[in-house]
Amino acid sequence: MRCAFSFFLAFYLDGYQPEEGISYSKATNTIKCNPPSRQSHATNPLRSTTPSFRANSSTMAASHSFKRSDSIAESMPEALRQSRYQMKRCFARYVSKGKRVVKNQELIEELEKSMDDKIEKTKLMEGFLGYIIFSTQEAVIHPPFVALAVRPHPGIWEYVKVNSDDLSVDGITATEYLKFKEVIFDEKWAKDENALEIDFGVFDRLTPRLTLPSSVGNGVHFLARFLSSKLSENFEPLLDYLIALNCRGENVMINGTLNTVNKLQTALLLAEVFVSGLPKNTPFQKFEERFEEWGLEKGWGENAERVKDTLNCLSEVLQAPDPVNMEKFFSRLPTIFNIVIFSIHGYFGQADVLGLPDTGGQVVYILDQVRALEEELLLRIKQQGLSVKPQILVVTRLIPESRGTKCNQEFEPILDTKHSHILRIPFKTENGVLKNWVSRFDIYPYLERYARDASEKIQDHLEGKPDLIIGNYTDGNLVASLMASKLGVTQGTIAHALEKTKYEDSDIKWKEFDPKYHFSCQFTADMIAMNSADFIITSTYQEIAGSKDRPGQYESHCAFTIPGLSRFSSGINVFDPKFNIASPGADQSVYFPHTQKQKRLTNFHPVIEELLYSQVENDEHVGYLTDRKKPIIFSMARLDTVKNISGLTEWYGKSKKLRELANLVVVAGLLDTAKSKDREEIAEIKKMYSLIDRYQLKGQFRWIAAQTDRYRNGELYRCVADSKGIFVQPALYEAFGLTVIEAMNCGLPTFATNQGGPAEIVVDGVSGFHINPSNGEEASSKIVDFFEKCRGDGSYWHKYSTAGLVRIYESYTWKIYANKALNMGSIYNFWRQMNREEKQAKQRYLQMLYSLHFRNLVRTMQSPSGATSQRDEDINSCSCAGDRKAESRLQRLAHNRPLAIANRIGIGSRSAIEDGRSRLGSDHRSRLGQPDPIYNQLGINTEGMGKHSTVHTQDCLLVLFLGGRNLNYTRSDSSGDSCETGN
Repeated sequence: MRCAFSFFLAFYLDGYQPEEGISYSKATNTIKCNPPSRQSHATNPLRSTTPSFRANSSTMAASHSFKRSDSIAESMPEALRQSRYQMKRCFARYVSKGKRVVKNQELIEELEKSMDDKIEKTKLMEGFLGYIIFSTQEAVIHPPFVALAVRPHPGIWEYVKVNSDDLSVDGITATEYLKFKEVIFDEKWAKDENALEIDFGVFDRLTPRLTLPSSVGNGVHFLARFLSSKLSENFEPLLDYLIALNCRGENVMINGTLNTVNKLQTALLLAEVFVSGLPKNTPFQKFEERFEEWGLEKGWGENAERVKDTLNCLSEVLQAPDPVNMEKFFSRLPTIFNIVIFSIHGYFGQADVLGLPDTGGQVVYILDQVRALEEELLLRIKQQGLSVKPQILVVTRLIPESRGTKCNQEFEPILDTKHSHILRIPFKTENGVLKNWVSRFDIYPYLERYARDASEKIQDHLEGKPDLIIGNYTDGNLVASLMASKLGVTQGTIAHALEKTKYEDSDIKWKEFDPKYHFSCQFTADMIAMNSADFIITSTYQEIAGSKDRPGQYESHCAFTIPGLSRFSSGINVFDPKFNIASPGADQSVYFPHTQKQKRLTNFHPVIEELLYSQVENDEHVGYLTDRKKPIIFSMARLDTVKNISGLTEWYGKSKKLRELANLVVVAGLLDTAKSKDREEIAEIKKMYSLIDRYQLKGQFRWIAAQTDRYRNGELYRCVADSKGIFVQPALYEAFGLTVIEAMNCGLPTFATNQGGPAEIVVDGVSGFHINPSNGEEASSKIVDFFEKCRGDGSYWHKYSTAGLVRIYESYTWKIYANKALNMGSIYNFWRQMNREEKQAKQRYLQMLYSLHFRNLVRTMQSPSGATSQRDEDINSCSCAGDRKAESRLQRLAHNRPLAIANRIGIGSRSAIEDGRSRLGSDHRSRLGQPDPIYNQLGINTEGMGKHSTVHTQDCLLVLFLGGRNLNYTRSDSSGDSCETGN
């Protein structure tokens, strides 16, 4: 996405409503808005994070006369002129500390400090310039210039550069802003004209885009509207799609005799008249032969009533397409029978795995997801009148040393399902099967071979290709992308968490993080998966586009840089219709209200009594509770930095009043550093013991090791509710918050982080409370206030317990989720066919990024055992020493060679580059262990090419850049590579 959007000046109307009257013009690349409504100061969207900022509409309207369609670069000079003295002081303060990247809070503080006069300060802070600074996510300072990344609205960015000497303002592109930022961290690379810049936006110019920020995440609905419009012009794509539909090799819906729209409409009319005369419950088999005479096959419905409804739905679509009928029709098409779900890292199992390294909510999510999807598939297949058995495979890693779990078993039925299984495939190296667990951060060297092995196994089990592939997290999404591309199957992705947003500045400071986390690999893999996906499932709006104050997880990938490696000038566009919100639920047979006494799992009560109240400290619990009459503050999560369990413990330790009112019980991780192999967990374990000692918590605090029995965990929530306790989710950031759903299902009043998904699940002050994880004192005060009100009003606790349950039943169930997910699979499968040419062009670009860049990043990694993993076979490399030498040499080549060689052979124009891309052809496939066939396509002499040359695929891109001329390739180990014009 090109992030330099025009800015609308809604700042001067008090209480601006984001979603009102905004429109984006693709032709002019501007955003305009109608006059927004006025509200009280209490609802001003800026005020929640900036208490001192109070917009005054009359003052602002009097001070500014800017057009609402003006960009910031156009409007800002006049505003600076009107407050020249104050802003000169402000920008002088900004540049006084030299080159740096400054975050929003520091910008605001420096602006306030630059003014002494309270009246002038108030006027400026309430005006346009104040709004701009509040909307700026970060600034890059390179004296005398200050570049601002302004986000006036979710998904909408504009970049400006201000000269602090004369306050002149220039609008700049995302690329220019990123280069300006790179100068601070890698100036040489920033100035390199041939530095790797990746721009996915060039492929999306013909793709329809949502225009309203409030519409983000409603991709299916938008696509239904767009398809309605397109099909009204030409129904041939839909006809071709229907003819191609089949189930296990047999036609469904229609056959090839209905090869024109007129023939199809005639058949529909005849069939509809015919079934109208039949009893509603007449089975399809009774009139199947008659339908076949008209060219209609099975799949329309199980009985006459259902068949008539589906026939009518298609007739309506063909007569006058509308989004409602379009969605309804695609939801009824028999297109999905076999689903593959990838979840690779951690210990994926059905018992005794929760709390093990890299193993948490994602496992629970997928198991519940599978049960819901199978139930919905079985219902749909029955309603379609088919007798097919669906299959769902959850594909994960087989771990021989499985720590007592079933993660060493290849094939395992999923409980409470009929046709769903876990398929485990091991990681392999040149030394054989890798036996031990591998951190999710160290997993990348194994994934390419894993994708190949998985593809073979899956097709063996399914006896063919799957109809839909869904990836989970970075590793699963990358493998899903590789397999979907190879098999030509519709692909969905689920991030769960994008690490770039969890670790501040982890992109620009990647060199600090890479030895431990390998973020250079992870961020690149994320971009490949996001852009190759046909649709993306998210749990919340915030996951995509954030809130008024904070960019979303996906939004933070719209434009970013990894200095020295790659610059993503257009990474992902949150207005892309591939984004869809489908919130999961919790298994309501496990997580049900504490008031349902007849369902309570009382057999667990003795064990739970021991867990909570025993005075014994051992390997399973540390600390104890002296006063068991006090309510319990409860939290359950993995023990890592972002989940912030240690933060909650510290808040409790510091609050004398909170310790008087309630006990604290946390369930998290291991209790012994010697038993953990996870770096973050080890650090957090040490921190927890330090906090217990510092605040003398024993007697009021219980730390329980991770519990893996979900049924017992469900009863544990309910026992906490019996104590009139609460659930606290204190994460620094949480993509969704499955434990929040579980706790609310059990009737626990919930205090959840305001950073991420829980802020959408919990309606603050209505169905629970939001807490700021960065302000422990404020969070503690909120919890204290709740317990004090409960003491004074016996109904207060029940009020929030009930309100939480109402919220869950309205919006967060697996039935709703499964229906949405299968509708996505159906409609995006059709969109994939319609958009085939654009998809293919982007896929080629992604293949080059994977082969020429991602593989090089993986090559720099070392496997946990200290041996390189699959260097020769999977990543086309030579010896380890040669790898390092070739790596540095190839990086120089990648940065410098395209232009250098172009100059040598006289081809370097943009038109030549585009010509070269167009000559690539459509049947390129990367084949490991042999010269790539693309060489033959481009006329390159492959004689003498070594099997494991690291340079071959790299040069494919160079040839593309050079216009696809006939080249003779010569390799010299001593002096590098040479490239000459051919005959």
